[in-house]
Amino acid sequence: MTQPPSGFFAGRRCLVAGGTGFVGSHFAEALLAAGAQVRVPLHIRPIAIDTPGIEYVEADLSRSGDCLKVMDGIDTVIHAAGSVGAAGVSAQDNLRGINENLHLTLMLLEAAWRSGVRRMLAFSSSTGYPASDTPVREDQFLSGPVHPAYSGYGHMRRYIEQLARHVSEQSGMHMCIVRPGAIYGPRDNFDPKSSHVIAALIHRAELRESPFLVWGSGNEIRDILHVHDFVRGCLLALEYGRNCDPVNIALGEGVTVRRLVDLVLAASGHRDADVRFDASKPTAIPVRLIDITKARSELGFSPTIPLADGLQQTVQWLRGRA
Repeated sequence: MTQPPSGFFAGRRCLVAGGTGFVGSHFAEALLAAGAQVRVPLHIRPIAIDTPGIEYVEADLSRSGDCLKVMDGIDTVIHAAGSVGAAGVSAQDNLRGINENLHLTLMLLEAAWRSGVRRMLAFSSSTGYPASDTPVREDQFLSGPVHPAYSGYGHMRRYIEQLARHVSEQSGMHMCIVRPGAIYGPRDNFDPKSSHVIAALIHRAELRESPFLVWGSGNEIRDILHVHDFVRGCLLALEYGRNCDPVNIALGEGVTVRRLVDLVLAASGHRDADVRFDASKPTAIPVRLIDITKARSELGFSPTIPLADGLQQTVQWLRGRA
């Protein structure tokens, strides 16, 4: 469980939109442990954590009236709701996800404004950065076009930042904008049809696939952060971050996909897998490195969970569900 570093959230009335999902459920858990009053909208997905003290409210956040209902009495909003893209999805599915994210964000921003919410966390994405072989800094976000693989999603996240700034300027709401890298950990989505790379690799390792086929050369580089570290970094940003001043929350170091596969197979105990890389298959951006100097210096954030340990923990959690 993620513990915030101070008593900042004690007594705060917090809404975690998306609190039945992977990242949102960890926010709900951490805020409750910090002494906050936590409300989570409940719609299609079932309750992720059956923890006493979390208030679940039936609400469809695509509807304005329901958004206003769940905002009643709330002073802090964590917007972790929406669709997350996955490798191999069709262009139509990708567009559907972009539409869902924009619509939910607009509904929540408007409801928060109308309800007098004082502080809100909105997620951008590292997909909004231009391609770079060096770690990307916050001031480089608009320094070039997004990588073609992220054309729709990356531009959508850039626009969400502009919407968040607009609402903050007009309403006086303190807006915290976080740009995450890749996140993994317990409660991730392990559905092979919609999961991200890390969860998909873990799922396949647990099935003992061999040959173990991986798209790309294996030399692609990613920044991967455990969800507990991520939530802690975001809570620090909510407490100490400057209004509408985006901050990267990531591991701050890269790992090759080849090394990631080795770590996943080791965590799963599938060390004898026949690993094969197919460089003819698409793999999105070749290199994504993220600079977290700003998070370290301004928020006091440093990742604490080594990748090997986090993957082992995630595998054990997945096995506990079986």
